[in-house]
Amino acid sequence: MADEGTPTVETYMTRDVTTVSPDDTVREVAERIARSEDHSGFPVCDGRHVEGFVAARDLLLEDGAEAIFQVMATDLLVAHPGMDINDAARVILRSGIRRLPVVDDAGNLVGIISNADVIRSQIERATPGKVDKLLRTLENIHAVDAHEERREVGLAALTPTQGTVYADELEGRRYELERGLAEPLVVVETPTDLLLADGHHRSKAARRLDIERMDAYVIVIDEPVDLGMAETARQENLSSIDDIEAVDYAHHPLVETTQRLQNPQ
Repeated sequence: MADEGTPTVETYMTRDVTTVSPDDTVREVAERIARSEDHSGFPVCDGRHVEGFVAARDLLLEDGAEAIFQVMATDLLVAHPGMDINDAARVILRSGIRRLPVVDDAGNLVGIISNADVIRSQIERATPGKVDKLLRTLENIHAVDAHEERREVGLAALTPTQGTVYADELEGRRYELERGLAEPLVVVETPTDLLLADGHHRSKAARRLDIERMDAYVIVIDEPVDLGMAETARQENLSSIDDIEAVDYAHHPLVETTQRLQNPQ
């Protein structure tokens, strides 16, 4: 189990899981895999109870009329929803599997966690500890009092403090938003500004999905203060989420291409 405050599998798993029955035939499941762009295998469930897992390789050379319970793998790794997401990452990495079924104490399927979900859990993670650290830093640097609130904010009211995001990560954030898995934003509110401190990829992806409001940790400073992040926004002419530019990873300053390495300027 995860320590209190540590992100868990339940936070990042996909809850809407496609399954097959032990009584389905090899032919039926093979056809479902062939028609699917997302599945190379399925958990095998009797009702919601997990009985095994069947992958495309399990179906090779099997009789099409054979029942799935006769060819499925029954000795499979599973995760608990309260498992530390980092522990799940280690299991997935060391086992070489792509997806880990998530079961409750009764052995019922409640979700599935994939290697992609694990990777996304490590990107743009907003935690109470991270928010508290920012709050204390602002208090110490600017000699002001601040407090934290958890509420929804309108994206149209936010001023970004980062001018670029990366296109590949936007796809990950879109995936999370469509499944209700996105982390809260981190916002700093002053009498004159509502500044987006963390969550630029999430907010940009949300705008593309026509989402108008998002959950946020809001650090509230009730007195006027000249924040460095507000000055950054002014210098980069950032006034709305639409001003954030999506760029390709190849343009990251720390990423080289073979062509650039062979032809340095």
